[in-house]
Amino acid sequence: MRGLLASVLLICSSFSLLASTFISVEDAMVRKPMPGRSVTAGFFTLTNNTQHDLSLIAASSSAFSRVEIHHHTHKDGVMRMEQVESLLIAAGQSVSLEPGSFHLMLFTPLTSLELGNDITVELEFNNGQKMDVLMPVVATPKR
Repeated sequence: MRGLLASVLLICSSFSLLASTFISVEDAMVRKPMPGRSVTAGFFTLTNNTQHDLSLIAASSSAFSRVEIHHHTHKDGVMRMEQVESLLIAAGQSVSLEPGSFHLMLFTPLTSLELGNDITVELEFNNGQKMDVLMPVVATPKR
């Protein structure tokens, strides 16, 4: 019986390891909203560790009422922010979500966002896998 339990635990941990290594996340952070604002942004770098293209198709967090994937575009000399349906991460490549480019828009905090606290954001990919990312709350840079 002990051998069966050990085998099951080994198999489960192997699936967990596989699920957590298909994408790696670095430099994750959420900016503390500016005073009087109810929207902020999240940034990180995604690396696709597989031999197949993947797409980030959704994000959510119990700390916010809504999370969307956004991109900045420039049209006629005007910078605009637009929601996108997905973000392609090519096989073996990395994509950075950063100011002025792709990023997560986080709407209406449902909890206090204190500097240094971690917010959990769940990322969902087109292969059906999901992963939780701990994102520390950081100060918004002064312009």
